Amino acid sequence: MKFLIFRTDRVGDFLLSLSLIKIIKNNYPDSEITLIASPRNCEYIKTFNVVDRLLILKNNLLSKIKIILALRKIKFDSVIVHDAKNRSKFISYFLKSKKKIDVTPGTSDSQMDIIKIICNSLSLKYDLSCLNFLDNRKHVNINLPFRKYIHLHFDEKWIHDKYIKKYLNIEPNENEFISFLNSIINKDKNIVITTGINSSNILQRIKNRINHNQVKIFENQSLIEIEKIVFNCEILISCHGWISHIASAKQIKQIDIIDDQYAYDKWTSHFRNYNFLNRASFNVLSQKILQLI
Repeated sequence: MKFLIFRTDRVGDFLLSLSLIKIIKNNYPDSEITLIASPRNCEYIKTFNVVDRLLILKNNLLSKIKIILALRKIKFDSVIVHDAKNRSKFISYFLKSKKKIDVTPGTSDSQMDIIKIICNSLSLKYDLSCLNFLDNRKHVNINLPFRKYIHLHFDEKWIHDKYIKKYLNIEPNENEFISFLNSIINKDKNIVITTGINSSNILQRIKNRINHNQVKIFENQSLIEIEKIVFNCEILISCHGWISHIASAKQIKQIDIIDDQYAYDKWTSHFRNYNFLNRASFNVLSQKILQLI
């Protein structure tokens, strides 16, 4: 069985598709998965052996034509437009398949509802084990500083001028951040801090003020390295993103910081061991986080 899946968006969106791919593999172990990705998620997707063929779609006409020509001669059993993008729908129109699935989310459909709709359309047996899509994940060696620790993923979403400015500002000042870290340490917890693509100025400023015996900062880590840090932590604290899906897949307790302007429940309704807090001033937010640790 040959399946083509469009996932031309971000890393977190691809992680949702991994649940679908796991279902396909459970139903058809010898199936062949071709995935069309975006430049934003393609390098990460390459690290998963469940994807047999990967093509990268850039948002221009030439890239669309190249993919159509590359796939035109293949007859797929199913073509699944899982990203609901018009560019993906356009390309799928020219491809040969026994069945094409284009699911445009309804206003109340969660991401897992969409996967169930796809399964029904393809007569695939849905199984909750699909949520454990990282169970066979292999990691590179990375020396972790502690056996038990709290993982704080401090990326650009914590920094007001680096993220969506209409969202409530949760950025701490230096003293607030140090006080927060010390409060976690006082709970007899170690802390591992990871960053986004770029480290933040506040992390650079506090390096000489932290307790290095109990707080370690990892900067510029690959996504796979950050995965391993999540896998081995007690609790993940982060602003909602791809890393939230990692914690849920491994049933790691997480404290997810979200903005109440956005309907996150459509993306998180299937999460396990999940806690969320709405964005608030850091003094308020940090106290609520500490209550959940």
